Amino acid sequence: MRTIEHHPDGNNIQPHSVVRDRQHAEHDHSVIKPGEIALGVVIGRASEHFDFFVYAMASVLVFPSMFFPFASRLDGSLYAFVIFSFAFMARPFGTVLFMAVQRRFGREVKLMLALLLLGISTAGIAFLPGFAQLGMTSIIFLSLLRIGQGIAIGGSWDGLPSLLALNAPAQRRGWYAMLGQLGAPIGFMVAGALFAWLLTSLSMTDFMGWGWRFPFYAAFAINVVALFARLRLVSTNEYAHLLEERELEPSNVADMTRSQGRNVLIGALAALASYALFHLVTVFPLSWIALHSTRSISDFLIIQILGAALMALGVIVSGLVADRFGRRTTLATCAVLIAVLSAFVPLLLSGGVAGENMFILIGFGLLGLSYGQAAGAVTANFMPKYRYTGAALTSDLSWLVGAGFAPLVALALASYYGLAYVGLYLISGAACSLAALVLNRQLDISA
Repeated sequence: MRTIEHHPDGNNIQPHSVVRDRQHAEHDHSVIKPGEIALGVVIGRASEHFDFFVYAMASVLVFPSMFFPFASRLDGSLYAFVIFSFAFMARPFGTVLFMAVQRRFGREVKLMLALLLLGISTAGIAFLPGFAQLGMTSIIFLSLLRIGQGIAIGGSWDGLPSLLALNAPAQRRGWYAMLGQLGAPIGFMVAGALFAWLLTSLSMTDFMGWGWRFPFYAAFAINVVALFARLRLVSTNEYAHLLEERELEPSNVADMTRSQGRNVLIGALAALASYALFHLVTVFPLSWIALHSTRSISDFLIIQILGAALMALGVIVSGLVADRFGRRTTLATCAVLIAVLSAFVPLLLSGGVAGENMFILIGFGLLGLSYGQAAGAVTANFMPKYRYTGAALTSDLSWLVGAGFAPLVALALASYYGLAYVGLYLISGAACSLAALVLNRQLDISA
């Protein structure tokens, strides 16, 4: 016997089954298209990478002399890269801390607090006096603000990359996986163009005095825009229901590690070659040119911007290639190509302007192909209830192991032992990626 619904006006009655069907249609999550999710991912990642590259470029061009005037140019750069790594070390702690906030207060509160902390930390660097004014206190403040950036980036995980991977059409998962990765070249191009413009428009005195601070103000403004754009997506009922249906909610970190630790480790190592190359074509060459070349920094930044455009093209191509041959095959092939490139690092970087340009353009292009499929490689391998936390910590570990110390290690190796050791460092990352892929033959890297 069917129950019927009596409307207050007494004119219409409908079976509850009809009412349920109508309500389901009103909340049909199929209306949320992967493209909408991808937009949120691109906005979030582009703003984060802009912040990231603004700090990275300042670490090369400004911080050594501003915060470490008592050291040589090389040692000052190495000290700056030590502080640069603090954000990557803090990132997993931010993930765990803000997931506790999400369980208590909700996703929107967590995201707002995380991006507020990111904005404050970034703007705080813009107002920070140097060693000449505060002495060692300035270095302590810079370190704390950098740690704040790392905690905030970890806390800004919104689950949208995993949601995108799980809702993309089966035959186009590689394509949708690459969309969020476009944030990296976009962020680099904007940050690089801004610094190149400042260097050509200002005297070195003005640039070191106040000009370098402007990109940090811009980063704060971009964070505000990104905050509202992402909140608009994740706070809707449709997205909330879809995230819940996919069980993309925080889980206990200890339980997740015990149950899914293998997936976290393999996911981090599978992308290691990409993340190692990431800093060896962006931050490290800039520091090498600044220290060991008379070449114009602004001119070199323009070459890197062109390289970032090639990276964006490579990211797009990676989606087509991965859908044709599979993400596992794509990552493995790119790891082999990165290993090949590593053999030419000393030849190219010591080959004058032409060799340097060739390294940058080839490196960025290969980075796009590899990095385009590096994120979320093990999303489908996690048990549903651990997927949200597992994907976040896998990303944190990838950045920490693959990229966090890359500028520091590469610059130290090149300066003290020679460029050949940078090639060895890069090939070790490629070997780790290939080993991880071989050890996990059953990995469904297409999801």
